Amino acid sequence: MTATWEPTASGVLRLPSGRLVRGRGLRHPLPEGPAPDFALYLLGKEPPAVAWESRWLRWPDFRLPADRTATAAALREALDRAAAERVEIACAGGQGRTGTALACLAVLDGVPGAEAVAYVREHYAPRAVETPWQRGFVRRFT
Repeated sequence: MTATWEPTASGVLRLPSGRLVRGRGLRHPLPEGPAPDFALYLLGKEPPAVAWESRWLRWPDFRLPADRTATAAALREALDRAAAERVEIACAGGQGRTGTALACLAVLDGVPGAEAVAYVREHYAPRAVETPWQRGFVRRFT
């Protein structure tokens, strides 16, 4: 079993179950500390290769994921893996797409869809989930 993130580390969201997931913006340098064991990258184009296991979800900036079924499966995998591994979710800026994905993880972890955006804004970043359609995606996510 691999260690998880430090619960006080910057950008780390603690879900209601206690699982920790780091959100970040790829425009910023990799934070100090351990590398992720698994990452989901939410970008309009394929990201550069990394030294850890990762998945790419085609998700254009300010929009919704291109394949909602694949996104739901990848988020379920991320939540499952966060029980024992360091999981990172990242887009370019670390707010809109990352915040939306983190809010969907919160829904999977038991937060009602209508409350998930507020949960992520309180526990991750105040500007997370940037657009009305991203907020609607979270409300309807199951």
